[in-house]
Parts: sequence; structure tokens; C-alpha cells
Amino acid sequence: MLNIMKIDDYQAVISYDPEIELFRGEFVGLNGGADFYASTVEELHEEAKKSLNTFLEVCKEQGINPRKTYSGKFNIRIKPEIHAKAVIAAQSQQISLNEWISQTIANATA
Repeated sequence: MLNIMKIDDYQAVISYDPEIELFRGEFVGLNGGADFYASTVEELHEEAKKSLNTFLEVCKEQGINPRKTYSGKFNIRIKPEIHAKAVIAAQSQQISLNEWISQTIANATA
């Protein structure tokens, strides 16, 4: 289970920091950093909204697109045995390795 909080159309990953005994949230997929801390889930929502609004205001003032853009291409390094198993899995479904990986990632993040 992913620890993701959604505020408007933006997502933040939530974790707990035992050293300071607070929840920490960090918005992902942004052209910069926007994080927040709180001791309760209710406060976490409030602080998330404040952090996101501040970030979006700064982006607007500076003419920056708040969202990071992605090319759709990335390279990975895996063990040769895993590579071979992935090729077999793709071929067994009569699809390309690229399509198999794309579908596997989509299913894992749905």
C-alpha cells in the first residue's frame, strides 16, 4: 500500500519520522520542493494545502510550470536472469518487452 495523500490534483508521499514524532509529507512530480509536517492526519491535510498553495503561488509569480514533465523514456539496470524472465513473460503474452513493462508498471501503480 502506498502512503499517498491527494490534494486537489497533486499527490504527496506520507511517512512518519520517529525522531521528531511527526508525519512528513512531500509532494511529488513537481518542479521544486513542497513538503509539510504535522502530528495528526487532520493537521497533515491542513499543512499540505498550505504548502501546496504557497508552492503554486511562487510558480505563478515566477512563470514556472509547477509540474515536472517526463519524456516517457528511462533506462533500468537489472540482473540478466530477471531480464530473461521478463522477455519470456512478454513473449508468452505476444507483446513486446516494452509493452509488458509498461503494463506491469501501470498495474502496480493503479
